[in-house]
Amino acid sequence: GTALAIGGTVFILFFAAGAKISHLGGLGAVGVVGIIAAILYEPYRMRRLLAFSDPWSDPLNSGYHIIQSLYAIGSGGLFGVGLGRSREKFLYLPEPHTDFIFAILAEELGFIGTATVLILFFLFAWRGLRVAIAAPDIYGSLLAAGLTTMIILQALMNIAVVTASMPVTGIPLPFISFGGSALIFTMAGVGVVLNISRYVSMK
Repeated sequence: GTALAIGGTVFILFFAAGAKISHLGGLGAVGVVGIIAAILYEPYRMRRLLAFSDPWSDPLNSGYHIIQSLYAIGSGGLFGVGLGRSREKFLYLPEPHTDFIFAILAEELGFIGTATVLILFFLFAWRGLRVAIAAPDIYGSLLAAGLTTMIILQALMNIAVVTASMPVTGIPLPFISFGGSALIFTMAGVGVVLNISRYVSMK
């Protein structure tokens, strides 16, 4: 998961720096081939991929994780079961406080809560990219774009995994998942973006 987030950030930075679309397309094709080769090389990666495509084919083993995540999301409904009242976090859903915290959030706060989180990430991306576009120099622009992209890609990948939109990868949800080291580096990145924004006229 981290490798994909870093690769996606580098791809966006190349685009922001003015790389040609044809070059990026070739780079993306090489990346896709590399991912396919990596999946085929290790049998457990293939099992993860198959579990993602049909988790109910092995509900007690490879598909268990994602099935419990979907149960948590479905149980939340529109308004959720109430803050702190999740049932899935009690020995049903593995890693409910880190990689799968979004599923617990959906169960406890429902669609309203998850939509609010998505809107907040969208606003963060919008403001971060506005800072990058209006930065007074190339270095500041690329730095703001890279930091914003890295945080948003992690969030999108985490949410995609939890909602069974992509195979399971171990990546936390920025600002929300338990873990001090991840929060420190995320907040440090936000601090750098805020520092760049001091030299930008934001209207």
